[in-house]
Amino acid sequence: MPYQPAPNLLSWASEIDEGTIEQAARAARLPIVSGHVALMPDAHVGIGATVGSVIPTEGAIIPSAVGVDIGCGMVATETTLTAADLPDTLDALMPLVERRIPAGVGKGHEDPAVDRALRDLGRPHTELTPRQEEKVATQFGTLGSGNHFVEVCLDERDRVWTVLHSGSRGIGNQLATKHITDAKKLMRRQEVGLEDPDLAYLVQGSPEFEAYIEDMLWSQHYAMASRARMDRALVSALFLVVGTGERVRTINCHHNFTQLETHHGKDLWITRKGAIKADRGDEGVIPGSMGAQSYIVSGRGNPESYNSCAHGAGRRMSRTKAKKQLSAASLREVMRGRTWNKDRAAALVDEHPDAYKSIDQVMEDQKDLVKVQHTLRQVFNYKG
Repeated sequence: MPYQPAPNLLSWASEIDEGTIEQAARAARLPIVSGHVALMPDAHVGIGATVGSVIPTEGAIIPSAVGVDIGCGMVATETTLTAADLPDTLDALMPLVERRIPAGVGKGHEDPAVDRALRDLGRPHTELTPRQEEKVATQFGTLGSGNHFVEVCLDERDRVWTVLHSGSRGIGNQLATKHITDAKKLMRRQEVGLEDPDLAYLVQGSPEFEAYIEDMLWSQHYAMASRARMDRALVSALFLVVGTGERVRTINCHHNFTQLETHHGKDLWITRKGAIKADRGDEGVIPGSMGAQSYIVSGRGNPESYNSCAHGAGRRMSRTKAKKQLSAASLREVMRGRTWNKDRAAALVDEHPDAYKSIDQVMEDQKDLVKVQHTLRQVFNYKG
C-alpha cells in the first residue's frame, strides 16, 4: 500500500533513499503537475525525473521525464516448449543470438530487409541528417548496451519463454536530447525558474510541444517495432537449436513514454519513466536483475498509481559504485548453472544482481498494482 513521504508524493517503495524522495518531490512541486507524483517500488535517482516515477501533467510535458531512451521496454514470448524439450545446455544458442541480435554501444548491422519495416514507420518531425538516417537503419533490430538483455526462461510450469529488453537506440537518444535542450532554452527565454533545469517543460499548443510529440511517438513506434524484430530473430533461433516449437503469445510494452489519459476527471499527460501501464487487464513484463526471477503480470487498474506499476528491480547502487564494490567472481557464482556471456563477466559487474533491489520485494510492494500470471527463472542470458 502507498504512503506519503512528501507533499504531493505517493510511494510504493519499501526500499528508497532520501535523494530519490527529494528528486521526486522537486518534480511534484512543478506548477504543471496536476495531482500527486507516484513512486513505484523500484524508484531510484535519475536525470531530472526519478526512474520509477509516474508524473501527471496538465497542458505540458517534461521531455527529460520521458528520458533519452524513448519507448524503451520489454517483449516476452511464451512458447509451446517445455524444459524437457531443451538440450542440456543452450551453448549453441549463444553464437546464433550474437549474430542475429547485435549488441553493444553503437553496434549496428547491414540488413537490407529492414527497409520495408522502416517505411512502415514513416518519419519523425525532425529532419534527420544522412548520418542519422544511417543510424536509424543500421541500429534497427539491435539490442544496445547497459541493462538491455536477451533471456530464455522457464515459468512455474516449466514452460519456455523468451524475454528481451531494448529501446529506441541512438536515434531515440539524439531526438530526446535535442528536445530536452530546446525545453531548457525555452525556459530560460521565458525566465521560468526551475529547481532543476532538467525539469524543463514544453507547453501544449506550442510548436516545440507539437514537434516533441511527433518525434516521441515516432521513437516509440521505432522501439516497439525493433523489439518485435529482435523477438522474431530470438524465437526462430531458439526453435532452430531445439528443432521444434511454436509461439503461444507475445507481450510487447513500453516503460519510458508519455500519453494523454483521463484520470480523476481530467485529461492529463501521464509520463511513465521506468514504469509500465497497468490498467485492469493490461499485460506486462517486469524483469529482475541477472540471476533473479522475472514476472509476467496483469494490471489491477489502481487509480492511485495512475494505472501503473514498476518496470523492474531498480538500482540500489550506481554503476560506478557497483564496479568498486562487486566482483566478476561473485557474478560468476550467482550465474552458475546458466548459459551466459561469462567471458565478459568483468565488464558486466555493474549489472550484478547485488547492484539492484530485490525483485521479489518489488513485487510484494505492488500487490495492489498487479497480479502475477507467471514467475520466470533464467536459463540463458545475453547482455548488451
